[in-house]
Amino acid sequence: MALASRVWRFLPLFRVRFPKRTWGSREQCCPGRFRGPEVIGNAGTLKRGLLFSALSYLGCETYQVISQAAVVHAAAKVEEILEQADYLYESGETEKLYQLLTQYKESEDAEVLWRLARASRDIAQLSGTSEEEKKLYVYEALEYAKRALEKNESSFAAHKWYAICISDVGDYEGIKVKIANAYIIKEHFEKAIELNPKDATSVHLMGIWCYTFAEMPWYQRRIAKMLFATPPSSTYEEALGYFHRAEQVDPNFYSKNLLLLGKTYLKLKNKKLAAFWLMKAKDYPAHTEEDKQVQTEATQLLTGL
Repeated sequence: MALASRVWRFLPLFRVRFPKRTWGSREQCCPGRFRGPEVIGNAGTLKRGLLFSALSYLGCETYQVISQAAVVHAAAKVEEILEQADYLYESGETEKLYQLLTQYKESEDAEVLWRLARASRDIAQLSGTSEEEKKLYVYEALEYAKRALEKNESSFAAHKWYAICISDVGDYEGIKVKIANAYIIKEHFEKAIELNPKDATSVHLMGIWCYTFAEMPWYQRRIAKMLFATPPSSTYEEALGYFHRAEQVDPNFYSKNLLLLGKTYLKLKNKKLAAFWLMKAKDYPAHTEEDKQVQTEATQLLTGL
């Protein structure tokens, strides 16, 4: 009734000629429906015209309310999906997480898509995944990460996972493509750090990029120089800087960061600090298969020392 009274206050009592103008956003949802008939004279005709206009107005009001409610419901649904996904990820439920998110693979939301890229990649990394299946998951992950980036270029996580997935695909496309992709990978890791300097994982991955090119074998360096005028390069000192920076952002956040600090110090011939970080990696609680692999490698390197 309150809405109806608002309508009638806007309507003139006698000669009615609706102006050809827009009324806020309502014209966009019901184009032309506010332009009622020109009513002159006959009271019955006038009454019917006013009733038609009021109903049109009420119809558009209802449409707007329903549309807004649908948007709110959709946003709430996405938040619910993300909460479930993050819980499963933190719990190490890789397969359940993948099954959950693949139900929403047609989503237009970047937050859903980059998580789906991560889930696909994690499935590829499982020991029970065959080589053929792994390749399929790796390319699938790249597609999701690409879509996430297209939907939101301001998402640091989309940049991070796009770079990770490009790196994974390089294993199937030859050394020339892999080296060429290195520039793209670095660009997106740097962008992720720029967008969120407090994300320790992005900083860590930039360290891995530096470490990888610092220890590149001589024959790969030779190929890189033949293919590119200025091939990608880095140093162990640069890698060490990123690994330490990641620890400053989030201490003990990742077993592999501890391991790589130890390995980098070994490369720099500093056995004392290498042993310190390798011991931390060895004693890191093993929550995942990767943590167990890190423990094993750290133990072997300490034995060598």
